[in-house]
Amino acid sequence: MKISATIITFNEERNIARVIESLRCCDEILVLDSGSNDRTVEIARKLGARVEEASWHGYAAQKNIAAELAAYDWVLSLDADESLSEALEAEIWHIKKAGPAYDGYTMPRLAQYLGRWILHSGWYPDRKVRLFDRRKAKWVGDFVHESVTVEGTVGHLESNLLHFTCNSLSEHFRTMDRYTTLAAQEIAARGRTVSLARLLCDPPYAFFKSYVLKRGYLDGVEGLAIAYMAAFYNFAKYTKARLMAPGRKL
Repeated sequence: MKISATIITFNEERNIARVIESLRCCDEILVLDSGSNDRTVEIARKLGARVEEASWHGYAAQKNIAAELAAYDWVLSLDADESLSEALEAEIWHIKKAGPAYDGYTMPRLAQYLGRWILHSGWYPDRKVRLFDRRKAKWVGDFVHESVTVEGTVGHLESNLLHFTCNSLSEHFRTMDRYTTLAAQEIAARGRTVSLARLLCDPPYAFFKSYVLKRGYLDGVEGLAIAYMAAFYNFAKYTKARLMAPGRKL
């Protein structure tokens, strides 16, 4: 069993070395770049990755292109701000030696936010399919929240995929602005309407769900920030969607 690791990038010089260096269990590392103007490509090549370039087609489409370009049918797809933990790497080594028992594998994703590992707030275990046979799986999702669908059996790994998210609130706000626009575009593309009641009620409920029901209070002040941002995400997404309705401008 041989594995191609795939990473899509755009201006990821801050993260690219960490993720590549965590992929010792892979037989190929493919970086698909979409026009970076920083040192992403230089660093990736220096660390032995194969770099290909393609214009941006959206998250799911870009990841499918990367999977198609991979040398091997088994693909480990990571984002640039992720990396394998040593324990997860060991699990993948075991699968390589024993042979795969499934067509795809989920793994729990542990996020670091403002320097703290988040164990509650609805952020963990956040299981994702990231290791899969490309002949039986593909990425889906036109706008945001892309995911892998597997036409076959799915197994579950126990060790963590590490996710290095925002280092500051300002970074989180910038990221949220981009994703709420995409989410609003998805709502508009599906022809859905956002009622005033949803705009008013969903944000406070998102805060309550994250901070109370998902025990975000156990994540300290970072958990409070996550809950607030969850509320603001919903408010921004639905407000943008209403402004995108016919006859309105964002």
